[in-house]
Amino acid sequence: MGEFVRVAGTDDVKPGHGMVAEVNGKALAVFNVDGQFHVIDNTCLHRGGPLGEGELEANVVTCPWHGWQFNVTSGICVNNPSAKVETYPVKIEGTDVKALL
Repeated sequence: MGEFVRVAGTDDVKPGHGMVAEVNGKALAVFNVDGQFHVIDNTCLHRGGPLGEGELEANVVTCPWHGWQFNVTSGICVNNPSAKVETYPVKIEGTDVKALL
């Protein structure tokens, strides 16, 4: 079973934005949707683009490489609902955003 690990600070990710975090050898994307933090795999299922560098609109991130879109709360691909990136449970401790890895 995993453990909650710090992936970012709450001030590192402004509302409506995302970032890439490398934690324990995993490339993760951290998003702030109206003060709620979400962590998903950073790698787009289409061609491996960095989701954490994509544009976030509401709770959907658009991959900067080819435009595939993923719901950051569920990991489900908007373009192909049978595809899904891994999502991770998140908790906030003080100013730390932690994900269960």
